[in-house]
Amino acid sequence: MNTKEAYKQKIQAQLELVQANLELLKAKAKNASADMQISYAKEVETLESNYNIVKSKLNELGNAAEGVWEHLKKDIEKSWDSIGAYAKKTPDKIDEIKKDIK
Repeated sequence: MNTKEAYKQKIQAQLELVQANLELLKAKAKNASADMQISYAKEVETLESNYNIVKSKLNELGNAAEGVWEHLKKDIEKSWDSIGAYAKKTPDKIDEIKKDIK
């Protein structure tokens, strides 16, 4: 497996984890207060937007020639930074929602 394919698989695995956390967050937020739902709806929208950007760039990466993929990798990593930062906060956000539901 070449470096490009290994990188692509790594990002795909991370995207799957983010998607799972995003679905869990949306499910938990449905039972939260109206204020909490509004707050998380904005965050979810931003996260989904960045997720879609990374996914699109990843598709481009799959079709990119070996000499071009390094440029796409930088674009992916730039978009990933915001997703990664949010993904690390997801467990705390889910706990916050649980407290709001009680």
